[in-house]
Formats: sequence, structure tokens, C-alpha cells
Amino acid sequence: MVVIIGLGLLILVLGTFLFLNMSPEFGGKQTAEREKKFALTKHYVDGKFINNGNIDLKMGVKDFGKSLVQYFNAPKGTAPSHPIQVEIIIPSDLQNYTGKTRLFWFGHSAFLLQINSKNILIDPMFGDVPAPHPMLGTKRFSDRLPITIEDLPTIDAVIISHDHYDHLDYGSITKLKEKVNAFYTPLGVGAHLESWGVSKDIIHELDWWEAIAFQDLKFVCTPAQHFSGRGLSDKGKTLWSSWIINSEKDHIFFSGDSGYGSHFKEIGEKYGPFDFAMIECGQYNTLWHEIHMYPEETVQAAIDIKAKQMMPIHWGAFKLAMHEWTEPVERLVQAAKKQHLELVTPRIGAPIIIENTSKTSMQWWK
Repeated sequence: MVVIIGLGLLILVLGTFLFLNMSPEFGGKQTAEREKKFALTKHYVDGKFINNGNIDLKMGVKDFGKSLVQYFNAPKGTAPSHPIQVEIIIPSDLQNYTGKTRLFWFGHSAFLLQINSKNILIDPMFGDVPAPHPMLGTKRFSDRLPITIEDLPTIDAVIISHDHYDHLDYGSITKLKEKVNAFYTPLGVGAHLESWGVSKDIIHELDWWEAIAFQDLKFVCTPAQHFSGRGLSDKGKTLWSSWIINSEKDHIFFSGDSGYGSHFKEIGEKYGPFDFAMIECGQYNTLWHEIHMYPEETVQAAIDIKAKQMMPIHWGAFKLAMHEWTEPVERLVQAAKKQHLELVTPRIGAPIIIENTSKTSMQWWK
């Protein structure tokens, strides 16, 4: 019996080792050339990227164990009791679109933005589970997405905020890469894309406050307060960010993942006001408050960046924390009323016309 147990443990350890070192899900490693470039920025110290003010998630063994117990023994209500309904997107409706700027939300933080006759994907996580293996995460709240990757039109650009699994998905990228003309990421994230077969010629890595022209649009990589890493030993090896997407007419902000900090006010002072802002609201906990905002802070962040209207993201698709799945948006609605902030709360898959969002704002989760 002892021999059998020992062999079982050996197989488990060996299997884990092989998975961690051979699975493509974990992405690529940084080259010496890339690291030399990283060293030129002020927020890269001792081989790792850091937040402004050195704010970090310092979770001890006790707290980490507590969070795991809570996650796998979560109370009722952390996920819907039945699959949520999404609006289906007709593929032909997306083809050759030349109308007003609009977005389609896929749940969590994934969007298709159609602007100036261009198709831009933002944090395109289309997978079922935000984890390197299905057994390591919980399933998406909906049985299907509004549209499949195969039915999407040619994508002019993909914008990625950071390398966590709920934002950068290996399966999604491998399906998308042949129909994407360009990728825009924070520093270091390109290494993952290259390891998954994306040509380095179409990858553009930016530092905080760095701007780049994309035809008649302007992308700006702006700060966020978060962290990065896909494995056990690569924390901080890639940068995390928020993004600004500007056309001559529309000014759009995407927060990525972020705790609340002074960077929001700085972004607002440099680039505000914004016509439309997508700001994280969900998957928060007292154990990691530094890197995910409470809903009331989401409202304040929208005020700081001078957003004319704000849409909550990072909720409605996955369970990554222990709060009830509707708590983030319900708290947000109450906080926004007090601050007279205009909220946009569309059903997943519904078209969001930035000029007229009134028809897409509803309390569909009830």
C-alpha cells in the first residue's frame, strides 16, 4: 500500500511538473533583449514590473489558504442558478459596418468595438474557463457566446490589458490569430503571443503613457494598479495597463483590471473627458483590495477620469471571487445614483451605440 501511494504521489508530482513546463497555456518567457528595454522604465525593478507607490498584493500563506477554501466552498449566489441569456449577433450585421461607433460586450471584460469602419477586439477571452486547465476554474455563466470566433469579421486590431487567463486566453488567440491584422499589448505580453504562433511583426508592445497611431485612431497605454503572471514563477514579468482609444470624434477608456489609485485622476487630467468608459466592477475581496476595486470606487474612478457615461465590466461571466454574482452591479447602481453618474448596463451581446445608450441600459440581471 505504501508503495502504491508513493507511486501515485510521484506520478502526480511528475504530471504537475510536465504540465507547468510543457503546456502552451502558460505562454512564453522574456528574452534578454526585451528585459533590456524593460529596464529603461521606472516601474521595472529587480527584474519585475511594479505598481506606482510599490503597491502589491502581499497575501500570506494563511490568507491564500483561506481564499482557496472560500473559492471552492463559495456560498450560494456566486453564480447564477441557471445559464444567463445572451443576445445573438448575426454575423452579416458586423460585416463592412460603417455606421456610428458601437460596442458589443461578451461578458467580463471582452468587447468588439466597431469604430471608423474598423473592428477592434478588447481582451478577447472567448473560452469557457479562465484557467490553464478546465479543472482549475469555474465555467462561464452562459451556455454560449453572442457569436463564435469563426463568425467574426476580419479584426483590424486586438488590444490586451494584461496576461491573466480571464483576459488573455490561449484558445481564443490561436483561433483568432489568422484573422487579426495587429496586436497591441503592454510591455512583455508579446512573448506569450509569439509563443502561440503570432508573428512578431504585428505585435506592438507599449509602456505606460506611450501612444501609437493606428491609421486614423490613436491608442494610448495608460497605468493600472494590478499585477501579472500565468505560472508559479513569472509574477511581474509582463506589464498591466488600461487603454485609451481615440478617434477624431469619440474618446473611449478601458480600465483593464485595477485597484483604485491616483492614476485615474492623472489619466482624466491628461486625456479626459471621455465619451464612454468601461471600468472594472467585480471579483473584489478584502484579501486583494489593492488590485480590484469595490463598486463605490469604480464610480469614483469614472468621476476621476471625467467619464460622461460608464459601463461596469469584469462581471457577468465568471466566478473569480466570493461575492454574489449580481452584487457588484447592484452596489454600483446605488453608488452611481448618489453621484449622478450615467450608467450603461447592456445585456451581453446587445449593440451599444455610444451616441445613444439609453435603449441598452436595463437591469437584465434581475
